[in-house]
Amino acid sequence: MDAGDLRVFEAVARLGAMNRAAEELHTVQSNVTARIRQIETELGTALFERHSRGVVPTAAGRRLLPYAERVRLLLAEARRVVKDDGEPAGTLAIGSLETTAGLRLPPLLAQYAAAYPAVDLSLVTGTTAALVKEVLDHRLDGAFVCGPVEHDELVEERAFREELVALTSPRIASLDALFGERDLKIIVFRIGCSYRQRLEAILAGRGLIVTRSLEFGTIEGILGCVGAGIGVSLLPRAVVAEAARDGRIALHALPPAEAQVDTVFVRRRDGFASSALKAFLALARPLRVRSEAAE
Repeated sequence: MDAGDLRVFEAVARLGAMNRAAEELHTVQSNVTARIRQIETELGTALFERHSRGVVPTAAGRRLLPYAERVRLLLAEARRVVKDDGEPAGTLAIGSLETTAGLRLPPLLAQYAAAYPAVDLSLVTGTTAALVKEVLDHRLDGAFVCGPVEHDELVEERAFREELVALTSPRIASLDALFGERDLKIIVFRIGCSYRQRLEAILAGRGLIVTRSLEFGTIEGILGCVGAGIGVSLLPRAVVAEAARDGRIALHALPPAEAQVDTVFVRRRDGFASSALKAFLALARPLRVRSEAAE
């Protein structure tokens, strides 16, 4: 069994069918089927259970799969290393919190795109939990998430420090005014959002019981519901300052221990830092210095 065999096995396991694996590998189904049978004969065990809709790995196949995935990733990384001559080019996939993408990243992305036109840069937004998983699974080169993350497989460095504020409708004078609310809702991003977890802890520390949460995918959706008096939220002050000035929402300052939060950039400790990624980090670090000077 060699790397080519593991590549075929991994494709079949991931796609769940011999014909789909054949399409991805640019070959015919009979070749894939024969290759899998050859591997099973060599190992002396079945790797797949066949059914009418395709195949699923057996217990032995599931044990083999992590090694096959590791080989696929190493081969892909080896190709990137060979092609990387020190000049930023190729693809670069970056993840970001929705708030960071809207507030901090536009100048950085514009500067990077102008300086390195040969890089195909993509930005994915999501929650901290989802983005960390994407980095760990090698689907993102790195991501801006809420810190600290403190994961053995990740390297993290501080990017920005934000001040979080509680958001309510303009008719709420203070968080204390929420006492007695029978149906206190929090308006938050999807599960896995670190701001959501902090908001729940802040309210619990004040004896406020959350009865329900409403999840949104955009900042504007959260602001609209908070302004309408549907619930309470927690976001960086810089993100919501304009809405507060317009009278759409009310902001409530929090003690520093509850308000301060670091946005960190995480990437795999064992991952290849391409020239495109190194150039991105070189541009991002001065933004952190300016952010700290403004605090």
